Amino acid sequence: MNFHGKDIKIFAANANQRVAKQISECLGLPMGKSEVSTFSDGEISLSLFESVRGSDCFIVQSTCAPVNNNLMELLIMIDAMKRASAARITAVMPYFGYARQDRKAKARDPISAKLCADLITTAGADRVLTMDLHAPQIQGFFNIPVDHLLGAPILSSFLKERVGDETDDYVIVSPDLGSVTRARNFAARIGCPLAIVDKRRQKANVCEVMNIIGDVKGKKVILVDDMIDTAGTLCNAASAIMEKGAKEVNACATHAVLSGPAIDRIKASPIKELVLLDTIPLSPEKQLENFTILPVAPLFAEAIERIYEDKPVSPMFV
Repeated sequence: MNFHGKDIKIFAANANQRVAKQISECLGLPMGKSEVSTFSDGEISLSLFESVRGSDCFIVQSTCAPVNNNLMELLIMIDAMKRASAARITAVMPYFGYARQDRKAKARDPISAKLCADLITTAGADRVLTMDLHAPQIQGFFNIPVDHLLGAPILSSFLKERVGDETDDYVIVSPDLGSVTRARNFAARIGCPLAIVDKRRQKANVCEVMNIIGDVKGKKVILVDDMIDTAGTLCNAASAIMEKGAKEVNACATHAVLSGPAIDRIKASPIKELVLLDTIPLSPEKQLENFTILPVAPLFAEAIERIYEDKPVSPMFV
């Protein structure tokens, strides 16, 4: 029996309006009535148009670009609900910004992911629901419960249908050494062999040498990563794989950050199809013909339902 709130309410700030609406539809609930706008001086204004007293509230908001605006919208909405006596507040963050700043890479570096975790907790969130953190240990930065969803089951289910019984014709490839564990698990789900791109810079100001560990010659390759930002690693890996005699290169990732030269690089790359999840909304100019966008709303809706009913989330990924 649920003791956290008399009812469940789904709210959204401005980053993931469409995903929030799809989550509400999956749960058979209306969207919470709210509005997030901006004053003329750039300050964020929030209005809640319905009572949240005693309710179990879920706020859907990715902290993607504009990162700082979206983070502030989330914090202000959490604060407003806390002051309005919400029974429990869950920050639903399909994409957690600042996740790559999770350690001190050099002297006097900040650990911004920890700072963001502290801000969300201090604002009044009771728990966090997110997907594919760049570094899973970020869960430990929070002093509140964190439910960490995986995008791989959605991507692998889609690609498994494409592969069918031709598993010997495909190879799953990690674009760098940091993504090996993710790619290995992905390969196990589909039943395909694994290869790894090992990039090394022999000395300063000399181009990287791309070595392929594994056999990709005559194969259809699927590159697997957690996010695509400037797309340099992905596109360089795709070119190196084609030079090694691969038949075709496809790719998939959870988070489509796609900043800077990413779109131009993908257009110029040999990538035939890029499968992405909609954790980050894509503007029309960033939606290319070879993009396939899969929805995350059904997975988040199931997780929200389990959280509301005090059921475990982990069985979703067994």
